[in-house]
Amino acid sequence: MAAAAAAGPSPGSGPGDSPEGPEGEAPERRRKAHGMLKLYYGLSEGEAAGRPAGPDPLDPTDLNGAHFDPEVYLDKLRRECPLAQLMDSETDMVRQIRALDSDMQTLVYENYNKFISATDTIRKMKNDFRKMEDEMDRLATNMAVITDFSARISATLQDRHERITKLAGVHALLRKLQFLFELPSRLTKCVELGAYGQAVRYQGRAQAVLQQYQHLPSFRAIQDDCQVITARLAQQLRQRFREGGSGAPEQAECVELLLALGEPAEELCEEFLAHARGRLEEELRSLEAELGPSPPAPDVLEFTDHGGSGFVGGLCQVAAAYQELFAAQGPAGAERLAAFARELGSRYFALVERRLAQEQGGGDNSLLVRALDRFHRRLRAPGALLAAAGLAEAATEIVERVARERLGHHLQGLRAAFLGCLTDVRQALAAPRVAGKEGPGLAELLANVASSILSHIKASLAAVHLFTAKEVSFSNKPYFRGEFCSQGVREGLIVGFIRSMCQTAQSFCDSPGEKGGATPPALLLLLSRLCLDYETATISYILTLTDEQFLVQDQFPVTPVSTLCAEARETARRLLTHYVKVQGLVISQMLRKSVETRDWLSTLEPRNVRAVMKRVVEDTTAIDVQVGLLYEEGVRKAQSSDSSKRTFSVYSSSRQQGRYAPSYTPSAPMDTNLLSNIQKLFSERIDVFSPVEFNKVSVLTGIIKISLKTLLECVRLRTFGRFGLQQVQVDCHFLQLYLWRFVADEELVHLLLDEVVASAALRCPDPVPMEPSVVEVICERG
Repeated sequence: MAAAAAAGPSPGSGPGDSPEGPEGEAPERRRKAHGMLKLYYGLSEGEAAGRPAGPDPLDPTDLNGAHFDPEVYLDKLRRECPLAQLMDSETDMVRQIRALDSDMQTLVYENYNKFISATDTIRKMKNDFRKMEDEMDRLATNMAVITDFSARISATLQDRHERITKLAGVHALLRKLQFLFELPSRLTKCVELGAYGQAVRYQGRAQAVLQQYQHLPSFRAIQDDCQVITARLAQQLRQRFREGGSGAPEQAECVELLLALGEPAEELCEEFLAHARGRLEEELRSLEAELGPSPPAPDVLEFTDHGGSGFVGGLCQVAAAYQELFAAQGPAGAERLAAFARELGSRYFALVERRLAQEQGGGDNSLLVRALDRFHRRLRAPGALLAAAGLAEAATEIVERVARERLGHHLQGLRAAFLGCLTDVRQALAAPRVAGKEGPGLAELLANVASSILSHIKASLAAVHLFTAKEVSFSNKPYFRGEFCSQGVREGLIVGFIRSMCQTAQSFCDSPGEKGGATPPALLLLLSRLCLDYETATISYILTLTDEQFLVQDQFPVTPVSTLCAEARETARRLLTHYVKVQGLVISQMLRKSVETRDWLSTLEPRNVRAVMKRVVEDTTAIDVQVGLLYEEGVRKAQSSDSSKRTFSVYSSSRQQGRYAPSYTPSAPMDTNLLSNIQKLFSERIDVFSPVEFNKVSVLTGIIKISLKTLLECVRLRTFGRFGLQQVQVDCHFLQLYLWRFVADEELVHLLLDEVVASAALRCPDPVPMEPSVVEVICERG
């Protein structure tokens, strides 16, 4: 309660009395000090009290409010709180006061050094400002003195300044007049020393003044002397220009000086281009000399470097100098320069094309592409300077033409490589076998040919891919981004080679001769398998590789993969069919000669199988092994258990003759033939030249059908005796023992051999067949 009494007025005072004296001033000072601390630390009243803002700031009973009234607060406490709560409030208030005092003491201690430093700073600032005020006062006094002196000096020198200004103007005029009077001697000295540029500048500086005051006699004389000297100067410049011994910059300088002297621009333009033509033609003659027959021509990269640094560089200098000197000529001058560049550029392009045409050999395009890249890069500058001349377009056309020629060259290289592979295969097939050492088989030869062709294709693709490399300057042209990739590489090179390979392979099917000409049958078989492999996988792989490397554009029409595969399969079918015909023809020739060269009427009783039949079986077995190296087995029909035991007799023909001969008239044999022909109508028709499938069984079936059909036709043309018929019976049984296993349907061999024996029996006057057991013994022994 003592603290509360100390904080407010006495209880006897009225509510309207304000606290006065030391007791009333102390809380006010404390509140002000507390408010200043809150402002210093940036705290609001609510934050300083540690509670959120919320109570009414006008409440007089709020201890932390700005309108706190102690008397009202104490009256409220006395009215509302009991004694115990009043004592607790006193205790809490004392504790808060002590805490506030402690906090204030802590703040004072913490900021003591700052307060001391601020006090020292303020003290120093007061001293420094006093010194500065003194200095400013002295400065103001000195400035006033200086201003006074300056005014007095200006007033004293005013007349002299005006006279000095007039004298300076007269001096400048006299210097100009002196330059004019000395101009002829200066021009003469410059001409003698060869300082033509300086002389022209002197003349240009004085020209306007002399023209303005030419009515005065003295100036007129100076102008006449200068004109004489200028004419001599122009003559010397023309002489120097016409000699042409200097380079393009010196020539351009002479023309520029002559234009500054007022010489006619049209005439100078013609002379400038004439001199430039002479220098550039000399460069062209130097390039042409490198293409001559006597000295060895440099490589294409050196040639293009020489042409680029010599002719193209000179043409750029001429164009830049011409455009700078004769810009006032307008469109007529630009067209004259374009025609000049077009004429000389066409001659340069002709020389470059002659040199590029000599690049025929080799499949590596790296040096050629580098040369074309430099050639194209060099012509970009003159192409930009002389857009109307079309030099850049002409250079691009040359590069495109060379690229097309290289594609044709690589196509010829692929064709030559394919023919070389075929030659190697021919030599390997024709080479004699060394004793104890076999040569490469067909499968190995096929793998070598396929890998060699694929390697050449990949090498050609890598070589032509250099034309589309990113670092090459012309690779971003529309031709190399579209037509070159699709029509050139894909269609022209790859598709063209595949079709050429198929055409070359098909040409072997058209070879004349009874034995297939000079084409080995094994080569036909190998080519057919190669084309079939291309149809199944290789064509798709090659075209996919090409499309990935060259990013073929969709807007250009290309050959579908299915079309090429169909062409390759048709080529393989034709080759395999021709192989069957050739091999069947070889065996047929043996059988035909064996039938035609034998006297079947007077032959002896058969004791052995004829050697030709053994040869036929051996050759068929060899063909079976050969075809099996490249083609799969194929599908056969189910074989009967007696396929290798069936023996041939004269069958129904002889039995029908023995049965019906006594009752028939002499025309009975004709009736027997008629009966045999009627029987054939109801038998299964055999298509000798049926389509061949891509398997071993189909190939051997076709060969055996051709062979046995030939044997049948030859037998029909002969007449047989009893023993001749028996020999045919023995031969057919021998063939049946071995040939049935090679064909798809054994009944095919049975039917053909039945017909051979029956035909021989029909052409035998005394058809007495041999016993089957004897036939079997002879065949087993043979």
